[in-house]
Amino acid sequence: MDSLRRIVRVLGASARGPAARHGATGAQLFVLHQIDAAPGLSIGELAARTLTGQSTVSEVVSRLVENGLVTRRADPTDARQTRLQLTARGRSAVRDTEPTAQERLATGLSSLEATEREALARALDRWLEAAGLAEQPATMFFEDERAPSRPASVR
Repeated sequence: MDSLRRIVRVLGASARGPAARHGATGAQLFVLHQIDAAPGLSIGELAARTLTGQSTVSEVVSRLVENGLVTRRADPTDARQTRLQLTARGRSAVRDTEPTAQERLATGLSSLEATEREALARALDRWLEAAGLAEQPATMFFEDERAPSRPASVR
């Protein structure tokens, strides 16, 4: 439980820290950092980089587009695909912040062997099932319907 408490603590601090100062959630800042690292990502590619589902990351991107931090552009070679770019405001938010807790956790997870990641996932799934919580939606950390839709600087 101590390890879980540490994870929840760092994620909570991240949600109240730099992200909040930019009028974004930690999840939104995590997504901004991923787009900055690889401009032109598709939603599918971004979902893979953030270790989340496409619908979840698409909701976060929609909020970032509404807030003027990200733009969506048609892929020049495949009009069915959209590509994501940071706006000047998005680049400014990324420049002003360090890697998020989500980024650090994802990097740490990727350093584990595949068998370790699989064992961890199975154990966590079994734990949630035993606790009767397996049906809860797997949204991005601290990103839900109460997430701010407009940054404080825009209000």
